[in-house]
Amino acid sequence: MRPGEQLKEVRARLGITTREVEEHSRKIADAESNEEFYISNAWLTQIENKLSVPSIYKLYSLCIVYRTKFADLLRLFGVDLEKISKYQLVTPLRQTHLTTLEVYDKDRAVTFPVRFDRGFSPEKTNLLSRMVEIWGEVPISLIQHLDIRRGQYGYIGLQDYTLHPLLRPGSFVQIDARLNRVQTFAWRTEFDRPIYFIELRDGYACSWCELRGSQLTLIPHPLSPCSTRQFLYSTEAEIVGQVTAVAMRLVDSPDRLTDEAAKLTKRS
Repeated sequence: MRPGEQLKEVRARLGITTREVEEHSRKIADAESNEEFYISNAWLTQIENKLSVPSIYKLYSLCIVYRTKFADLLRLFGVDLEKISKYQLVTPLRQTHLTTLEVYDKDRAVTFPVRFDRGFSPEKTNLLSRMVEIWGEVPISLIQHLDIRRGQYGYIGLQDYTLHPLLRPGSFVQIDARLNRVQTFAWRTEFDRPIYFIELRDGYACSWCELRGSQLTLIPHPLSPCSTRQFLYSTEAEIVGQVTAVAMRLVDSPDRLTDEAAKLTKRS
């Protein structure tokens, strides 16, 4: 169905005539002191019956009169504002700059976990997909491209200091399940060294890895209090995938700092 025909259907459902649209748009044009907002009876009839594209001013007036969202009317003519952030990701700029996150349709829902499984413990490293009990709808454009339900995302347990301070406890990581083999290329810095998400018999781990024969070694960060661990590859441990992105706090919350200080006091 052509965009004009869809506009005609909207008007018909509202039970208003082209003359009434003309009258309402006159009020908008007068208020804005701009004739571009004015929609004549003849112009509206032409839009509804021909392949014509309205200006942004007239589309603005239509969204007011038809009680619909400007983004929805743009979508009728092939312009989806929700794709702006997607295309910004594939057209990066060379220079450092400030940017903004636009939410063009705050009511547009995307899938996101709204309740965790009762067996989920924030103290342990785990796969996000297995922590979720109910998937609900959250109206925010920030997460609409993540595809969390079908993707692989991990959570670094609050007691997991394996890669601390590179990966802080409580972080969420994105995992590429296609990269599930230990790479042996040389890296220059710790930031270049591949990080893997590993499934163990009794849980999960997130670590640097070395594979020699059937022996998989989980290597902690040099500043971490954790020790090196070894497992039989494919029997005791399997690589879920390589970590490709991370979201984490740079500063612990005051409550968590207080709790950690209390633990250290008890130990001493």
